[in-house]
Amino acid sequence: MLSKAMARWEGDLMSGKGAISAASGTFRDAGLTWKARTEGVASMTTPEELLASAHAACFSMALSHALAQGGHPATRLETTCTVEFGPKKGGGFEVRSSALEVKGWVPGVDEAAFTQAAEGAKDGCPISNALKIPMSVKASLQR
Repeated sequence: MLSKAMARWEGDLMSGKGAISAASGTFRDAGLTWKARTEGVASMTTPEELLASAHAACFSMALSHALAQGGHPATRLETTCTVEFGPKKGGGFEVRSSALEVKGWVPGVDEAAFTQAAEGAKDGCPISNALKIPMSVKASLQR
């Protein structure tokens, strides 16, 4: 399975602008600027926001699979991922961390088992494995 996206950039980093699109058509011409990336601008995305989306989705799928394999399929999982981006020592910028927070509705599972499954999903999710940055996960079982 191959996934494809396209980015277009015009101009220099500080005053330029760009857009990204997914080959699937799920998003098209999502706007990008340096200002949006460093200060936040409504109605524009950032590479880090896309990374956070990918990490939250991948983790949710991995956790769902682990819970079902353990005999306790989730009724619902809600995952938020916060990716931190900022200046790095010596100049330039870096993605510093990815923090996952998941709420789960899982019949028959206690808090300890849910947390253990979440930790396993964090370590086993392909996007987690692609990232070489500190990661954390906060899991809370919802009743």
